[in-house]
Amino acid sequence: MIHVTLVPTPVGNLSDITLRALEVLKNSDAIAAEDTRHTGILLKHFGIDKPLVRLDQHTIRDRAEGVLEKYPRLAFVSDAGTPGISDPGAELVQIVLALGGQIEVLPGPTALIPALVLSGLPTQPFTFEGFLPRSGSERKARVQAMIERTHTSAFYESPHRMLDTLEELIKLCGPERQVSITRELSKKFEETFRGTLQEAATHFKKGIKGEIVMVLSPAAAQDPSQGMDFRELARKLYQDGLGTREVRDELIKAGLRKNDAYMIALELRESSS
Repeated sequence: MIHVTLVPTPVGNLSDITLRALEVLKNSDAIAAEDTRHTGILLKHFGIDKPLVRLDQHTIRDRAEGVLEKYPRLAFVSDAGTPGISDPGAELVQIVLALGGQIEVLPGPTALIPALVLSGLPTQPFTFEGFLPRSGSERKARVQAMIERTHTSAFYESPHRMLDTLEELIKLCGPERQVSITRELSKKFEETFRGTLQEAATHFKKGIKGEIVMVLSPAAAQDPSQGMDFRELARKLYQDGLGTREVRDELIKAGLRKNDAYMIALELRESSS
């Protein structure tokens, strides 16, 4: 009987691996990995000696059935985090299910959830975009949907494209939209920047290194039937000397949803100081 377990591995600090993950790796027939050299370092660190086979996004479709025939009790890992989340793994799940096998997914490390919580932006609901397309009509459509969304959006970005993405977002939704950028989670140089898109572009103008999660604040929804300019009200409240929390509370009293009130208060805090 085929039994495949997707095993999350640390995104940085090796101490983040779970006891259960180590148990599964030690008791499997073999370990399939996105990059055997990378995973080999992890296994050596924990003293795990098992057959190691490569199954990445380019080889899963062609090699998976043969690997499963030889090693029916298989553990699968990606380079870091939870397999299947912007990493190989989802296709392997489909193959195993089509073969009538069993799938198990362990809870464990991922860069997405810590970065979302660290952002300080509303977390319920949120949309995860994975890696956005590099160009073309699909990218335009997904970016446009993201900037119009009235809840938080999170996505992964590469270091050499992040500044271009910031400039694109500034042009499309203005420099004052809030963003959180987390890099190198659980590593020595972990950093989370929170501020406006323009502040982020200035902060990272010399470039950035490491794995990156970007979290974009919701678009503030306004109800035209209320006939009120909530941003103008927020500006006036700041001019009257109120703090961010007080401005948020007054916007809520004026009829704005809690999350929207919070985002407008954040957007206008810097421009009104």
